[in-house]
This record gives sequence, structure tokens and C-alpha cells, in this order.
Amino acid sequence: MQNDFCEGGSLAVAGGAEVARRISEHARAHRADYAAVVATRDWHEDPGAHFSEQPDYHESWPVHCVAGSPGAQFHPNLDTHLVDEVFDKGQRAAAYSGFEAHTTTGESLGDWLKKNGIEGLDVGGIATDYCVRATVMDALAEGFQVRLLTEDIVGVAPDTSAAAVEVMTAAGAQKA
Repeated sequence: MQNDFCEGGSLAVAGGAEVARRISEHARAHRADYAAVVATRDWHEDPGAHFSEQPDYHESWPVHCVAGSPGAQFHPNLDTHLVDEVFDKGQRAAAYSGFEAHTTTGESLGDWLKKNGIEGLDVGGIATDYCVRATVMDALAEGFQVRLLTEDIVGVAPDTSAAAVEVMTAAGAQKA
């Protein structure tokens, strides 16, 4: 839910700002139901070939979410007061899954969730066909129960997003 992934950003997904707003509404309405609310973010320092002046939009991308830049900040529609912990990914290489992310002290998302006794996740965010899919698939592989918040995701393209939802649900994610 970063500025670069929302309208006006360097790698914008149409509807990103609205999804940030909906995620905040959902988290506010259900905060008492959650043991924790976490956020992942791209936080690129020197991601190598992940950035390209002539990106292929599969393996390489335009410059985005450079650590400390305005584009890397969370979108204003995301209420970060609701977030208990932030996990950064992609500092030195491409990273799509939140399970590749770490706290500022180096603790991985998976370890943090297990340490806090969390067994199930509700997942929303950008982009359904990339980071959401990768995060959900890794969560399932690590044994977490996953609910995909289908009203709180948005993808790059309708066809690839629909295919990603099919893959995630076939692997065991529940739609919510």
C-alpha cells in the first residue's frame, strides 16, 4: 500500500488508493478480531537487475519504492496507526512475498507470526497477481490458514489477477 503502487506512483496499479482506504476500513472494523495487524513494503536500497530503464514488467521494473523516498512511504489512505509491525523486503534483490520480508531488527514475517501465536492470516493489498499471490502461497506453504480479502486486493491486469485468485484458492486459501 505504498505511494509508488498507487495512482500517481512510478509503478501504479489502478485502484490502489481505494484498496488502501478499504484495508484501513476493514482493519478498523475488525481490529478486535485480530491478534496483530502487519504491513509489508518494498524497501529497495540496491535491488540490482530488479530495476531497469527498459523493464520487461516480469523480471524487471521501473525504479520504485526506493528506501526512504516518498514513493516508498505508505499511501495516506492506509491508516498506519492500526499496524503493529512493518516488514521490509527487496533491499538488495527482487522480493515479492511478504515472507521474504524482515523487521528492522531482522526478524522474518513467518518467525514473527509464529512467535506471536498467529496461525491464520487475512491478506489484502497490491498487486493480486504478484505480491499478494506470492505472499499467500508462501503463507500456505508455511502452514498458515489464509483468507484472501477479495474486496481488499487489486491487481495489475484482470486476467492475471483472476488466474492468481484461482491459484491461491486451489492451494487452500479461502475467499472472504
